[in-house]
Amino acid sequence: MNLKQLEAFVAISTLHTTTAAAQRLGCSQSAVSRLLSQLEEDLGLSLFVREQGRLTPTREGDALVQEVETIVEAARCLERHAQQLRLAGTQRKLVRIMVPNTFAQFLLPAVMQHFYETHRDAVLEVFSGTYDASERALLSREVDLAFVRLPTRLSGFSVKWRFNSESVCVIPRSHLLAQNATVSARDLDGVPLVLLWRQSALRHEVDAAFRSARVTPNVVAEVHSVSVACAMAARGVGAAIVNRLIAQCCDSEQFVMRPFVPTISFETGIASLESDPISGTCHAFAECLAEALDNLHALREAD
Repeated sequence: MNLKQLEAFVAISTLHTTTAAAQRLGCSQSAVSRLLSQLEEDLGLSLFVREQGRLTPTREGDALVQEVETIVEAARCLERHAQQLRLAGTQRKLVRIMVPNTFAQFLLPAVMQHFYETHRDAVLEVFSGTYDASERALLSREVDLAFVRLPTRLSGFSVKWRFNSESVCVIPRSHLLAQNATVSARDLDGVPLVLLWRQSALRHEVDAAFRSARVTPNVVAEVHSVSVACAMAARGVGAAIVNRLIAQCCDSEQFVMRPFVPTISFETGIASLESDPISGTCHAFAECLAEALDNLHALREAD
């Protein structure tokens, strides 16, 4: 019996499918099934039964859930303590945060510089990833804070800092559509496009806008970062459709942003785990990040 097996047991008991458990744990569905089989063999117990496509704990499995959750949480606490000692020593305070890659590149350096002016005893560990990855990282306690899209897909989060934004079309300053006040799906008929990857929530909404307009998008590139999409748009590879708030972090000297219609609205936020109150240091860093994001919002209003 090992920790990975216990983590798989907890994930399955919470989510009721090996597929969802695999997504939370960041591994394959077959790996989760194998871990469960190994644990059942080690314990000599059948822990789940399949009912209408869902895995439901057996009487024995249900009796073990709380104890296993306690063991897994204790192991994570030990891991976090060891990580803090490794990165920060005994006298420094660790803050772990996950943000979109564009924020990590273009926004966080200035935020961190400002934060360190008053918190010299802090150490930051920065992760970058998708909104889904941020939610999973919070739930697994890999990070203390994460930037998420609202409403979140998973539950159990506390969001004290919220931000509103909308979709924009990013194009070179020399592009013919730069003269438009807005850019619609019909305006982009035949225009080369750089879009976010197919699994992203924004991509689903963009695809729906093109279907509604009865336009087949001319996709020339799919990317996993707003900064990459903006850089390609600036080079004339194709027009990009992205979240304005994130795009405003990028160097906009070579491109312009025009509201994309129909408008795709975003509500995002800085989240923490509802069951674990964050430290004063984490709260202070979140305040610094929120101030920077509010400043970006103010720039939008000024435009």
